[in-house]
Amino acid sequence: MTAQARAIDEMNPDGVPRKVLFVAGAGRSGTSTMAGIASKLGMHVPLPEVPADASNPRGFSEPQWAVDLHDRLLKEAGVQVSDSRPSAWFETGRISTREPARIRVADWLEPHFAVHPELVVKDPRLSWFLGLWRVAAIRTGATPVFVTMLRPPAEVVGSKQKYYANKLGSAHLAASWLNMLLHTERATREEAGSARVFVRYEDLLTDWVKTTMHVGQTLDLQSIVHTRSDLIREVHRFIDPTLRRVTASLDDLALPPRLHELTGQTWEELNKLANPDGDVASVHATLDELRDAYTDLYEEAEAISKSSVVAARIAGARTAAEVEAPEPSGLADKIPHDVRAKIPPSVRRGVRKALGRERASEPAAGDA
Repeated sequence: MTAQARAIDEMNPDGVPRKVLFVAGAGRSGTSTMAGIASKLGMHVPLPEVPADASNPRGFSEPQWAVDLHDRLLKEAGVQVSDSRPSAWFETGRISTREPARIRVADWLEPHFAVHPELVVKDPRLSWFLGLWRVAAIRTGATPVFVTMLRPPAEVVGSKQKYYANKLGSAHLAASWLNMLLHTERATREEAGSARVFVRYEDLLTDWVKTTMHVGQTLDLQSIVHTRSDLIREVHRFIDPTLRRVTASLDDLALPPRLHELTGQTWEELNKLANPDGDVASVHATLDELRDAYTDLYEEAEAISKSSVVAARIAGARTAAEVEAPEPSGLADKIPHDVRAKIPPSVRRGVRKALGRERASEPAAGDA
């Protein structure tokens, strides 16, 4: 549960403007840790929160309402949480532009500002609907700001395989990481009208005070900038360097060569964004090129794998037909074959006649 929010005048006598911090990034990249720190320093995670579990024992710091909303919208769009298709962004983008969806999210945000003017919204599905949340926040008079968490892609893949029992394989998960991070970066650029910060998960665990204060100052988050010493001590107890429980390198994933190359290059460029004064146009241009290269790679793979897609559809249709086939319901079908064989034919014919199930080719009793 989130700690009780502090009174506004404790942070800034001049008042605190409305702001929503959106914590984005791939699942298992430290988004829960970042959101948890922000909430413990005084920002408000709308309740109820998703409860902690074995995969995240210190909690997720994400609103249950947002998770449920994203699940419904992803299902409607036909998109997976870890979808590697570049075209999936078009499907979720169509939903993000719908006026009823924008009204619904704005109406949900509004009453939470009565609890505290600075909110935290985090969910691994969030990146798919950043445009929806940005517009909704602005409609409530709040400023949307973004933190994108960065963790080595091999560690993200390994963590998903360990804690989510993911069966889709390293290549798929690496491709979905590429798809997620390249499009999240593009969607949060300053020309989109919002401030942003990129944070390495390793930096957050190594020196959370320095890293988080940089986030607070860059995004002008009053709860963080004017936090109290007792809340800082609480975060010290919350942070555990062993939270980074999976370590791996790209070589461990045995990816196809071109996917391996693009993943490594993208990680290198994203890291630059986390450096002081690293969020610059030259890096943006390189990331645009990498996004185009990934789209080309995916389209090539898609073009030569049509037979696999068709075979999967046929197999799926066959399985569905077998599942839907009615179970035998006749009484005779429920009697073991060896028992039926011992019943005289005349008796079996009499039973079928009484039940109205005579066989067309079956001779009448007197003709036997």
